Amino acid sequence: MLIAGNWKMFKGPDEAGAFCRALRDADLPDDVDVVVCPPYVSLEAAVQTLAGTEVGVFAQNCHWELEGAFTGEISAPMLHELGVYGTLVGHSERRQWFGETDETVAQRVRTALAQGLHVIACVGESEAEREAGETDAVLRRQVGVLEADENLVIAYEPVWAIGTGKTATPEMAQQAHETIKSVLDLPVLYGGSVKPDNAAELMSQPAVDGALVGGASLDVESFAAICRAASL
Repeated sequence: MLIAGNWKMFKGPDEAGAFCRALRDADLPDDVDVVVCPPYVSLEAAVQTLAGTEVGVFAQNCHWELEGAFTGEISAPMLHELGVYGTLVGHSERRQWFGETDETVAQRVRTALAQGLHVIACVGESEAEREAGETDAVLRRQVGVLEADENLVIAYEPVWAIGTGKTATPEMAQQAHETIKSVLDLPVLYGGSVKPDNAAELMSQPAVDGALVGGASLDVESFAAICRAASL
């Protein structure tokens, strides 16, 4: 099981350092892989504070070029220099607000993997797509541009469940994960309003290999509880 906490645009360096110090002391299960994904400005603080632990530090995005005139972007070599272990790619908020496409996601994934980073690639349907019965087709399209790699994990995050308090039922998550695994035989995390009180039920599904946690990852107690639920 893998539990990844996506902090989004929260926690500057001071707050990130304090969180990671508390996480070092939290009762995390040995059989669960744990990752935090701070904003760029807090990556160094997280890496330094979590050094010597089993908790990995991922970025929230990574450009497909190694350097160049790409204002506001960060490259894989820059992340390596900080000691970052991996990166998220293609989060629904990147697709919705910043013009990310299936092709740019695939480019980012390929470069990050080629540069030795681990990658969590996000896919998922909107509410309109689900209501139109297009979930299967959307997932097959989004996953179909990717290639299997031992350092690649997929995160299924139904867009209608991101930050809304809505959560896919365990059965819906299982069905979506089965679709994804039929295209690429890789671990698949569930993301979408994962909380301590629903984490165990979601992760009890056979095709669910962990969770990508948003808001509930901003509190140490909440995040640690989800990590423990993955060990049940």
